[in-house]
Amino acid sequence: MNSGRDRIRTAARLVVKVGSSSLTTPQGTIDVDRVDALVDVLAARRGSGTQIVLVSSGAIAAGLGPLGLSARPRDLATQQAAASVGQGVLVARYTSSFARYGLRVGQVLLTADDMMRRSHHVNAQRTLSRLLELGIVPVVNENDTVATDEIRFGDNDRLAALVAHLIRADALVLLSDVDALYDGDPRRPGARRLGDVRGPEDLIGVELGKGGAVGTGGMVTKVQAARIATGAGVPVVLTAAAHAAQALAGNDIGTYFHPDGRHPGTRLLWLAHATTGRGRLHLDPGAVEAVVGRRKSLLPAGVTAVEGEFAAGDPVDLCGPLGRVVARGLVNFDAGEIPGLLGRSTRELAASLGPEYERELIHRDDIVILESHA
Repeated sequence: MNSGRDRIRTAARLVVKVGSSSLTTPQGTIDVDRVDALVDVLAARRGSGTQIVLVSSGAIAAGLGPLGLSARPRDLATQQAAASVGQGVLVARYTSSFARYGLRVGQVLLTADDMMRRSHHVNAQRTLSRLLELGIVPVVNENDTVATDEIRFGDNDRLAALVAHLIRADALVLLSDVDALYDGDPRRPGARRLGDVRGPEDLIGVELGKGGAVGTGGMVTKVQAARIATGAGVPVVLTAAAHAAQALAGNDIGTYFHPDGRHPGTRLLWLAHATTGRGRLHLDPGAVEAVVGRRKSLLPAGVTAVEGEFAAGDPVDLCGPLGRVVARGLVNFDAGEIPGLLGRSTRELAASLGPEYERELIHRDDIVILESHA
């Protein structure tokens, strides 16, 4: 047995993500047999003492049938309405299915906006940890009923990777309707399964397909999620929901993404992957070198322009002279205040505007580097 996959078999804390297409019929209703089959596998693993967090898509898809919709709606308001109806259907199904094994579930709905601020993601971490301590199986989903296009995770693959880091999971299993990552469309003759991915070089030339009619993800989002998780030291297995038992047993099934051993701080991981910039600050070459090269705080003197509407505490993207985003940080001032600060030293600002302006635009502890060069 592969020593890397052994980490899946022996994991004491697992995050398992399942996609919409693996849970629903083409008509958008919950497939009871599929849900029960998945729960059979998870309950067996739970019975051996493993703590499991289930990140489950399917709320919008489950709401299509009750609302009389034949396909996933494109407009946000109808998606949110479908999620509102479908989330109850989905959790009720999980509650009933896990109850067959004497297990209780707890619903946890998250938005990307919840994760942008330290106090919010700390609360999410505490809630999930306490549920696990109490023997509950948390069922996590994006809160589609209130999320907006600007502040969405966009898919539950990325959410699952972030949750895996948040709860310090030992492994992440991504279940889909495709049995592995292939170097091309698996429906084409000659497509080769990638059994192991050790780094970006293994993905050179790989064609990544997009999601189907029911879900939002696809191989692109799954590979992105795997990069997030493995970058945080969490191994990942990607396979079909039908192969869940073999994957959790550590068998040579699907695609295994090897962790790279790094363990970045939770806040920086959230900042890099669970947020989007509400605006942009354009930096001169000296500021780029200070922030990216020497990991310094961003001072007003190094900023040449500001874009967007944002408030103090919001994430903003930091751009080099050519406009490429090189970092992201939590800004200390509202967008309207910054133009009057540009190009001036903090000492000068304190003398003319008051001592509260003798501080950085973004502290170095609140900056995550996204690119090594401008």
